Parts: sequence; C-alpha cells; structure tokens
Amino acid sequence: MNLIPAVESAAALIVGGLLLLVRRRALIAARGSEQEADLQKRYKKHLILGVLALWLGCGLGLGMLAPPQQAELHVNVFAPRMILLGFEVSSSVVVGWIAMALVTLAALWVRIFVIPKFQEQPEGLQLALERMVGFFGEYTQEKAGFVSEPLSAYMLTIALYLAACAITELFGLRPPTADLVMTGSIALITFGMIQYFGLRHKGVGGRIKSFAKPTPIVFPFKLLSDIATPVSLACRLYGNMLGGMIVMHLVYMALGTFGVGIPAVLGLYFNAFHPLIQVFIFVTLSLTFIGEAAE
Repeated sequence: MNLIPAVESAAALIVGGLLLLVRRRALIAARGSEQEADLQKRYKKHLILGVLALWLGCGLGLGMLAPPQQAELHVNVFAPRMILLGFEVSSSVVVGWIAMALVTLAALWVRIFVIPKFQEQPEGLQLALERMVGFFGEYTQEKAGFVSEPLSAYMLTIALYLAACAITELFGLRPPTADLVMTGSIALITFGMIQYFGLRHKGVGGRIKSFAKPTPIVFPFKLLSDIATPVSLACRLYGNMLGGMIVMHLVYMALGTFGVGIPAVLGLYFNAFHPLIQVFIFVTLSLTFIGEAAE
C-alpha cells in the first residue's frame, strides 16, 4: 500500500486545522481591543490558506479511499424512464410530483402553523408573501395590461413550480425543466392562453385581422411566428436548464476527488440563481405574448 497519499492528506488537514486554530485563538484574545481590526486583516491569509489546505487534504484523502475512474458524459434529450407501481413513467413526472407536493405542503404549513390568521398590519413572513404577490400583480399588469387580473395567480404558481423543479437538482435529481417534454407541455399551456385571450378580446375575425397588420403581406410570417411561440418558449427554457446541468457534470468530472466545496458553490448559481433567471424570462415572455394577442 502506498502511504504517500495518506501522509500528504494528513499533513494538509493538520496544517489547515492549525492555521484556522491559530487565527481563532488570536482573534479571541484580541476581542474587544483596539488591535482586533488589525488582527482580522493580518490573519485573513491564515483563513484562506487554512481552507485551501483542508480542501487539498480532503481531495487527497478521497482520492486514496476511492481512486478516480475515467468517466464519460452522456446527455439524454429526454429524461430517463422508471418503473413505478408497475407502470413505466418518466422520471420528470415523478420529480414534478415531488416538486408539486413540496410547494403544496409548504403552502399548507405556512397557512396553518405560521400564519393561522392574517394581520391587518403585516410583518415578517406575511409581509414578504404579500410583497411577492403584489410584485407579480404589478408586473402582470405592466406586461399584459387589462388582461392581467386572471393571470397573476397563474404566473405566480408557474414561477413557484418551475423554481421548485429546478432546485431538485441540488439533491442529485434530474430536474423536470431539463426535459423537453415537460417544458413543451408548459409552453403549450401558454400557447393556449395566448389564443384564448386573443379570441376573447378580439373575436375570431379580429384575431385573424391582427395577423395582417400593418399590411397583409406579413400575414403568413405573423402566423408562422405565432405557431412557433410554444417551440421557442419550450426550447429556450429546456436548453438553458440542460446547459446548467451539463456544466455541473463537467465540473464534477474535471475536479474528480477534489470536487469538495467548489461544486456546492457553483451549484448555488446553476441550480438556484440561474433557474430563477430562466423562470423570470419565461414568465415575462408569456405575459408579453398574451398581452400582444389581446391588445
């Protein structure tokens, strides 16, 4: 057995621990004194070097216990299928149900235990929720105009659902938003709402005439653009979410056993912040298309 990796890992862990221990004791001793601010700056490098040493030690230790194997990246356009209660279903369906259950349970928990009775002067979580609902109402009014009243609740629900689906990747699951079937289904719902509000406010004749404005020459192009709307919405959301998932897989493959801590930090962006941006874009485009169809 080669003891060199074990010695290197142990040495790195000991050095990292000692650096952090020295920094902590120095700051405790100087707490409340005039030198505390100076010591924090002076021992900042101890914190950086200590964390790097611990990271290096963990990577070497994991490499000794489980030597890295050559990995291959396989990307499937559609989510893998699985057997559930004797039926073959897509994993996106199961994860989507989990996301819906989590959102529903969170809403019930907040309503029953956290905010059993709404206050006239909101504060805390109630204030945050009311501001979120108010933001979606105002944003829907801004983008969809006079058809915003029945849309704000739907758009808020879609946003929460898509965000919950995306965050499931933090737990090692393939998010439903990285499945073209799932994003296509939501895009088709938006397409149906576009046609519904367009026909409701303009009628069949008005809806057809809107494709011929400002000149009949643009009729086929506008019709083709309208038909392509769900394809555009589905592919945009799917491509961005699949791209984030591929990047995270590449990071794990590149770091190997040294993938301690760094993927978690990147995961906060690709599995939390980045999906929220894509949800915002999806909601914005949906409202814009609905507003244009109804005006």
